Parts: sequence; C-alpha cells; structure tokens
Amino acid sequence: QVQLVESGGGLVQPGGSLRLSCAASGFTSDFTLDYFAVGWFRQAPGKEREEVLCISTTDDITYYLDSVQGRFFGSRGKDRNIIYLQMNSLKFEDTAVYYCATGWDSCGYASKFNYWGQGTQVSVSS
Repeated sequence: QVQLVESGGGLVQPGGSLRLSCAASGFTSDFTLDYFAVGWFRQAPGKEREEVLCISTTDDITYYLDSVQGRFFGSRGKDRNIIYLQMNSLKFEDTAVYYCATGWDSCGYASKFNYWGQGTQVSVSS
C-alpha cells in the first residue's frame, strides 16, 4: 500500500524559508514515484484545501496559486521516491497544513490523487 509522509514543517518568521519533504513508500514491483504526478496542497484554518503546485512525471511544475509563484519550488529528490517543496519569502498567509498527494500520471487531475500524506504544519509568525 502506497504511503506518503510529509516532514519539514515548523514555525518560521515572515521572510524565512522552509523545505518540505514528501517520502513515498509501498510501491509494488519496479514502480517509483517517478511514474506519477505529485501535487502539493495546503489547507489553512477555516478554509478549503487548495492545490499549490504539481510536479509532472517530466519534472515540469504547474502552479495553481499566483501568490506562490517565484517563492515556492517543487522538485524530485535524487531518491526518486522523495518530493520537495522549497518555500521562500514566507508570508503570514502561507500558514497552513501542507499535504502531498499522488495517484495519477498527469497534473490537473487532483481528484484522481487517491494517496495522501497526513500533512505537516507550517506556521508563519513573528
């Protein structure tokens, strides 16, 4: 069974940086996370979950939030079962629980992502 585990969240001051990791396990046979698109999502208190960006199987990044472009960057690790979300110039409004999700081979199909991590809290505060 595929499992995703996020890590790297924490408390940071405005303008600071964090790098979140999403580690995948439980793939069968020769599959790795390389075969899937991976999305980063976030949910702030009292708000609906929103997709931040998606990393395609060819490592292209699709941004779904204008507010993070130029500040957030997604990438795949040398360990091809790890995905990163580098977050720079963090703002108060970036405070949320961040999730990674996968389960489909293309971005733009978040509804088909049926594997989700438990989330990691990011809090931006002075």
